[in-house]
Amino acid sequence: MSWKESMRQWKLTLAYDGTGFHGWQVQPGLVTVQGELQSALRRILGEAPLPQGSGRTDAGVHALGQVASFALSSPIPAENLERALNRTLPPAIRVLSAQPVAESFHARHSATAKTYVYRIFQGNLCSPFPALLQSAAQAVLGEHDFVSLAASDPDQTARAEDNATEPRSTVRRIFSSDWTEEPGDLLLYRVRGNGFLHHMVRNLVGTMLEIARGQFPADAMPRIIAARSRATAGPTAPAKGLFLHSVEYDPESLK
Repeated sequence: MSWKESMRQWKLTLAYDGTGFHGWQVQPGLVTVQGELQSALRRILGEAPLPQGSGRTDAGVHALGQVASFALSSPIPAENLERALNRTLPPAIRVLSAQPVAESFHARHSATAKTYVYRIFQGNLCSPFPALLQSAAQAVLGEHDFVSLAASDPDQTARAEDNATEPRSTVRRIFSSDWTEEPGDLLLYRVRGNGFLHHMVRNLVGTMLEIARGQFPADAMPRIIAARSRATAGPTAPAKGLFLHSVEYDPESLK
């Protein structure tokens, strides 16, 4: 049996509090989720694959259902791997499930949809505020060039934070986009799409808040998208309110 034939591809689903991490992606001298996961695998199995995430969450962004994939030569059972990782990882990172998958599976490239959630404390916001947010949210449905709502740095804008048919394209399809009022004076924005650009969700939230506050006209969102200019949109909402909620895959990609 060759070395490649002895390897087994794994899919991990994990949750983390991003407050104490410098994002997902490993960076020299900084504590990251990817780096902690790689270190835990090394301590448990003596192997150090670099886990590939479904998306590169920024510093301070949280995850309820991040997905990572990597290959191991160890024949460790799934339940043992999950248990060992949760004993070894920092308390802020929890593995929810571990399963062997098809060799071709990739956490980012195999994803078909992703859902993000942004939470805001409503407090004393006036009653029309949620209605204006919801109207702006509906305006982003469908396929658009979202360069106006992406990171202002051209290199970052071109980089897909998530999967996309054309990785250098700034066109994305949004399947659902809604604001809801939750118990505890919370406003919750939930958006599901086939992929997201760097800072796209946080820029959507920041722009919608400006519309609701009257800083932009109530019907400004279509014009902001059409302008294809970051300067026309609102500020980037803070990272601490953003959660990667879940990632979807075609079941056939797991077999």
